[in-house]
Amino acid sequence: MHLQISHIRRRRRATQSTNWVRRAGVAGGVIGTLALTGMSAPANAEPTAADPATTGSIPVIPALSTEASAAQAAAAIDETVVEQQLDAARDEARAEAMKAAAKKKAAADARKAAAAKAAEARESATASRSAGRTALAGSDPASAPSVASVSSSAASGSVASVLSFLKAQVGKPYVYGATGPSAYDCSGLTQAAFRTIGVELPRTSQAQSTFGTQVPVSEVQPGDLLFWGGVGSAYHVAVYVGDGQYLDAANPSKGVVIQQMAYYMPTSAVRVA
Repeated sequence: MHLQISHIRRRRRATQSTNWVRRAGVAGGVIGTLALTGMSAPANAEPTAADPATTGSIPVIPALSTEASAAQAAAAIDETVVEQQLDAARDEARAEAMKAAAKKKAAADARKAAAAKAAEARESATASRSAGRTALAGSDPASAPSVASVSSSAASGSVASVLSFLKAQVGKPYVYGATGPSAYDCSGLTQAAFRTIGVELPRTSQAQSTFGTQVPVSEVQPGDLLFWGGVGSAYHVAVYVGDGQYLDAANPSKGVVIQQMAYYMPTSAVRVA
């Protein structure tokens, strides 16, 4: 009997020892699995588990799935690409706006330059005329070349028509660029006068000085054009009306008048009709 009881006690101790070893092995395996899972999980994963002290269970550390991690990475890449595209679009729009502004400014500058150049040309032409007239108006009639005194009454035909038209314009104002009928500049008046007989003169005094046949100033006849300045660069034109006089659209202060040629001798002459 004593031997049987001893044998039963040894079997119980052996069984208890075996069960303890098994439990330890299971726990070790679970802990090892958890450790490996924790190492493979993303570093930013937050472990959530019940407190072992209150529940008696082993804490469980959840890990993000591979699919979730890939989705988050793709979303981050997509956001970066969109931001880069927006930045590129903004840069392109800014560059286009700057180009448009530069083009607009260049066009405005070109218009201003053209207007300034035109104004300068007008002022230069006016100054040249004024300077030439001032210089010649003060000359001594005795020193001027002699001009044959031809009466306007001797003119006939088309020349008479030109002179008649011109004398009807005396007293009208001088306006730069005007061609009549209420106002004229010098070449506008001569052009209008010769148009009455079917002769179309060029518009400017420079061009009119090369039109027709050149004649010496000392041999002019009624109806001849008189010029001040070089041939092709004349700055003023008038029409000889006879008796040593010419008719012209002089300047803004005089308008259309008849003047003595001896006080303002021309430099060249042209016979048109």
